Amino acid sequence: MAEQKKQKQEKPDRAAIQLFNFAPDSYLERTSRPVYAIVFLLPFIVFYEVGTLLINTDVLNESQVRVVAFVWLQHLMQSLGIGTRVAWIAPPLVVVVILIGLQLASRKPWHFWSGDLLPMALECAALAVPLIVLSLFFNSPAAGPGQGPQLNAAAELTGRPDSVPAPGVPLAQTVSADAPPRSLMANIVIGVGAGIYEELVFRLILIGLLLVVLQHVLRMDHRNAMVLAVLVSAALFSAHHHITLIDGQIGRNAPFYWMEFGFRTLAGVYFAVLFAIRGFGITAGAHAFYDIIATIVNALFFTP
Repeated sequence: MAEQKKQKQEKPDRAAIQLFNFAPDSYLERTSRPVYAIVFLLPFIVFYEVGTLLINTDVLNESQVRVVAFVWLQHLMQSLGIGTRVAWIAPPLVVVVILIGLQLASRKPWHFWSGDLLPMALECAALAVPLIVLSLFFNSPAAGPGQGPQLNAAAELTGRPDSVPAPGVPLAQTVSADAPPRSLMANIVIGVGAGIYEELVFRLILIGLLLVVLQHVLRMDHRNAMVLAVLVSAALFSAHHHITLIDGQIGRNAPFYWMEFGFRTLAGVYFAVLFAIRGFGITAGAHAFYDIIATIVNALFFTP
């Protein structure tokens, strides 16, 4: 009986997302801590916030265009009673608060070594390369019809939160029908925001909630629950680039092509597995670096 209790105590947490326990205080263990995610992603958060405020374009302005996942968080905060003037800073605070909570729950050391930050950036850039190759494959002429030979960006946008489309008009059409092309820097700013907030919504929050429902409500075992959570989150991540929900209205964003949907679904699986192995900081960084690299490659090689 005592041995059974001991074995039960040694079993991993059924709600845990982290798949591996790395050697204590190794590079892999340190950089998977939530406190490292806060320090590493803080410059990305500041860059996105300042960029959306200062870049002078017709389509990238704090009151006009935001990443959809960012606006979802804004609206959630407003529905909880937070004023509009405060809600614009709520999404960055949500990121920090959730990561602080995870750091407290993990009971891992709070110290960090600044020498790890550059290797983390290089690791994120390297982890973006497989998605670049995959995107090129999905957009090759042999892959079928689509938008042509360019890399798929992982970000999806919404129009200004206070705008309401006419009845029956898709939301995306009210935003982008006559909009001028975005600048290179605007696309980079958007990609950085997508890396943070899409990973927060579709990996950190959604996968965690799915695991709670699948394991504790539907009583699925941890392995099957994890696989299903990854697949569902990946499919929803891909679908939100084509259909989105803003202000209670369903709108159509990018035209639907199976190749694009398939690529983003595989990208969602890739990010989910990466999240389960390396944590939120590296995953969000890899997502941001993918969007940055894809934007630059598109501008250099695929833009007329």
